Amino acid sequence: MIILTIRTDKPESEVGLYDDSKQIAYFKWQAHRELAETIHKRIKEILDNNKLSMGDIEGIVVYKGPGSFTGLRIGISVANSLSYSLGPPIVGVSKENWIENGIKAIQSGKNDKSALPEYGAPVFTTKPKK
Repeated sequence: MIILTIRTDKPESEVGLYDDSKQIAYFKWQAHRELAETIHKRIKEILDNNKLSMGDIEGIVVYKGPGSFTGLRIGISVANSLSYSLGPPIVGVSKENWIENGIKAIQSGKNDKSALPEYGAPVFTTKPKK
């Protein structure tokens, strides 16, 4: 079972590929403000470098927080979009051992259908001026 992992809660983002629980590939990069521009490229690169395609993804594990509001929003949106468009199950996980716990959840048949972020604090939004 090919599983894609995504973590974007801090400036150094990461994507990984696992065959069941065995790591096939792992890539970290300094995404900073270019995360939305680079995440798709990094996912494509990691798949291409391992002679895989998007259609080979059989599960998605995404880190759901806590962390950067924008980083989590981008990473989780990408993960949810891939799950929705390609069909593999998705699991949002947090804390230490997030990859291991997420892979176990996918293997046990869990599917969140849509991962939701956990920002670690209330989200502050501005109120409209009257």
